[in-house]
Amino acid sequence: MQERMNELIDIINEADYNYHTLDNPTITDQEYDKYLRELFEIEEEHPEWIREDSPTQHAGGKIIEGFEKVTHKIPMMSLSDVFSESELIAFDERIQKEGIKPQYMCELKIDGLSVSLLYEKGKLVRAATRGDGTTGEDITHNVKTIKVIPLKLKEEIDIEVRGEIFMNKKTLEELNEKRKKRNEPLLQNCRNAAAGSIRQLDSKIAAERKLDNFIYHLPNPLDYGLKTHAEAIDYMHKLGFKTNPNNRLVNSIQEAIEFIQEKGSIRPDLPYDIDGVVIKVNSIEQQQKLGYTAKYPKWATAYKFPAEEVLTKLEDIIFTVGRTGQITPNAVLDPVIVAGSTISRATLHNEEYVKEKDLKIGDIVSIRKAGDVIPEVVEVKKERRTGKEKDFVMITECPMCHTPLVKKEGQVDYYCPNNKCPARHIEGLIHFVSRDAMNIDGLGERIMEDFYNFHFIGNIADIYSLKQHEKDLIRLEGYGDKSVSNLLESIEKSKENSLERLIFGLGIPHVGAKTAKILAMKFDTMENLENASFNDLVNIPDIGETIAKSVLKYLEDNHNKGIIEELKELGINMKYTGERVEEKEEFSGKTFVLTGSLEIFTREEAEEKIEQLGGKTSSSVSKKTSAVIVGANPGSKYIKAQELGIPIWTEKEFEEKLNQ
Repeated sequence: MQERMNELIDIINEADYNYHTLDNPTITDQEYDKYLRELFEIEEEHPEWIREDSPTQHAGGKIIEGFEKVTHKIPMMSLSDVFSESELIAFDERIQKEGIKPQYMCELKIDGLSVSLLYEKGKLVRAATRGDGTTGEDITHNVKTIKVIPLKLKEEIDIEVRGEIFMNKKTLEELNEKRKKRNEPLLQNCRNAAAGSIRQLDSKIAAERKLDNFIYHLPNPLDYGLKTHAEAIDYMHKLGFKTNPNNRLVNSIQEAIEFIQEKGSIRPDLPYDIDGVVIKVNSIEQQQKLGYTAKYPKWATAYKFPAEEVLTKLEDIIFTVGRTGQITPNAVLDPVIVAGSTISRATLHNEEYVKEKDLKIGDIVSIRKAGDVIPEVVEVKKERRTGKEKDFVMITECPMCHTPLVKKEGQVDYYCPNNKCPARHIEGLIHFVSRDAMNIDGLGERIMEDFYNFHFIGNIADIYSLKQHEKDLIRLEGYGDKSVSNLLESIEKSKENSLERLIFGLGIPHVGAKTAKILAMKFDTMENLENASFNDLVNIPDIGETIAKSVLKYLEDNHNKGIIEELKELGINMKYTGERVEEKEEFSGKTFVLTGSLEIFTREEAEEKIEQLGGKTSSSVSKKTSAVIVGANPGSKYIKAQELGIPIWTEKEFEEKLNQ
């Protein structure tokens, strides 16, 4: 493991030099983030191994020849990165644990070059890059060519401010048109173009590039009598600096997430590139209480938008058997973050798909989430092949029961013809523990397959007997006392689930999560459902003949009856314990959207009250929206509701309708 740590330090330091110093990225942001996270994990486990030159100990970057070195009086720290809503919520929880109920300032994360501007008696005397956070480069001669950066402020004061130098998309297009006509290499993107421009020794070249700038940080706001970050932004704007109007002060992390979703949707329409949203605690006093790590402020973080495509390594190709017996090749990937979640596997569909893409084991491939949901392999990066890659070979036998595979005429898929193949049974077990069913943390697809193959789990009831194998589980590679303890605790907790989760988990054909809840609410107990007739079922709204017949067929099967009885004996809850719907005409069957900062209710309380009265909530406004409930500082949803002529309720009006 220490050897891997040293390897990661070399990889990241080299990448930092190429990116920050030479403006020549050699790996993708996603690869960099993955390596850095892996290094953090190793160092957290073995702090005695941490090297002084580890990239976790500094912000990275070196000084190139030709620019004078500048020491920052207050270090220019970088921000921690998060990639998902769950990580944002965890960030908020860490702050709340300190006894702080924060307001957050949400700001667009401009994809450019960080800069520090120093003024004495209102005059610009020095501009510097971040460099390694402590020492940067003097770029004053080029910064003075940027028209939006004032050479003289509106007040004769001494001040240092920080911001981002960037190039607008339209400017890049115009520059590349000129370079194309002159047969010059085209500039790759706005970020590289801005960084390359600001590091020109000849300031005339920088002047021609028409760079832009936003100022977003005052390192010492208390010295100017400012108590919040929002006040600091306003103050810098009044001094003559260009600040970004696309920011918002919010009262909860949920509102911050809403801001991220809103800005993410208009990202392509912005005149400049952004790669995320920065979230900062607004109160300076609270910032000081939270403090800093060695590298990051604890009071701020940067949510990074998911990349459209991410590079990773195709470690292996394995085969799975579906419920119908269909054989599917699957990519085993070096884990990588895509669209906010860690991806380690992706379907390769069938033999033809693999051959068309010319995939080999060991290839570097690009992946993305199709429809932002399902991970898929886009293409192989053949230029990164080393010659050690292995050719794909389609199997001829079922990987589970070893029955020879068959291929139906005119189809591309192979099938296992064995109706008793155990793989089909595994699919049902995986479904039972899934998030929308019994929601048992720690029993993912791969672990369920392992436990099945090790004969720890043969049917649903065996899941609740895993404690008998606790010592054996701890001995397995990759497991330990803590992980096994957490797993057994999660299994025990699932016994308390409301009835609808059990009904859905049983895998009754045609019964989805929504139908399972309808059945649970209608019959209240599993016993009542078991005694229901065809007419009892078919007379329920949203339950047709197909579902009614399917439910009866499942519950009349002796094997299924035995499983349910066994679950009862194991203490699994057989009653509906969820909220009861008290339908109200104003809400029943209608769809509502919440926007802005609510003061009377929390967002969760408002959503719960709507659902209790027979309505539902949505995150987006459409023609099907019944009403939009607005709090303070509503965003684009409010504007869209006005455009579509959808009824708009204030929070007070919403409360009155609840109390009528």
